[in-house]
This record gives sequence, C-alpha cells and structure tokens, in this order.
Amino acid sequence: MGNVKPVAKVKLFVAMLSPNIELFEKAKPYLEKEFGKIDSESDIIPFAYTEFYEKEMGKGIMRKFYSFSHLIDPMDLSEIKIKTNSIERDFFTVDGNRTINLDPGYIALSKLVLASVKERPHRICIGNGIFAEITLYFEKKSFRAWERTYPDYASPEYISYLNKVRSIYAENLKG
Repeated sequence: MGNVKPVAKVKLFVAMLSPNIELFEKAKPYLEKEFGKIDSESDIIPFAYTEFYEKEMGKGIMRKFYSFSHLIDPMDLSEIKIKTNSIERDFFTVDGNRTINLDPGYIALSKLVLASVKERPHRICIGNGIFAEITLYFEKKSFRAWERTYPDYASPEYISYLNKVRSIYAENLKG
C-alpha cells in the first residue's frame, strides 16, 4: 500500500479568446479580484485553429494568457471554472452571446491541465459538472502534445509561452 502524500500547489492560468482585444484588459481586474496578482501575460496571438467560436463571437478571434502569482490547490479547479464562467456572463451581449471566453487551467511540473464543461472520453469529472484533461505533458525540457491536444495548444508559440510560465512556477516552488 502506498502512502498518501500532500499534493503540491500548482500555477493557475486563464486562457482567453475574444475578437475584441480590449476585453482582455477589461477582464483583468475581474480575474485579479478572484485569483490575485497576474505575474505573466502572453502576447496577443491570432486564433485560427477552428471556427467553433465564430458563430457566437464573430471573426478575427485572438488569444491571450494570464498566469497568477498565487499558487492553488489543484482540487480548486472546478470552483475556478465556475467563477470564470460567471465573469464571462458580465461580458455577454444583450442577446446573450459571449464576447470573451475564459478557460482556466493549471501548470504542474509534469503537466498542463485544462478545465471544461464538456464531457469527452479523455476527460474526468472533477466536480460541479466540470471536467479536466491533461492537455500537455512535460518531457525533455518542454511541454509536449498528446494525440487529442487542441491544435493551438500544440503550436510552438503556445508551448514556448507555457514553458516560460512553467519556469516561473518552478521558481515559485523554490521560494
């Protein structure tokens, strides 16, 4: 029988999508109020991997990431996803469409995990109707994609930024 050990805190990030890049800055105070100080943000990255969000948000969708200095318990991810869904509602159009998509996840030394409301065969329920998937794994000094990894998360641009966030996280663990 193995011994149960405490689970390490992990690095929270929020991945955002919107055709209106001004909303990334407008969402920032909402996110900081809920999750604390932002310690890293990506450049704005064109999102051309799927047309899935265009019906709701329109064309020209862009991506931006924020990571947070406060480390979290990985068991809190479902509650965090509920909070980000609530923040999205503050930005709905009058006809009820999202103008920004906020997807939380976390980085551990060995993996990157995303939260989702969508059940799929490779995701597990983590409570409150929220599912989690290991989107990337860390091996040979870099994140790597699985067969089912979203194409954008498998891109060199995303992986380069997420490797930087992992480095910040490794420093957080030391200090």
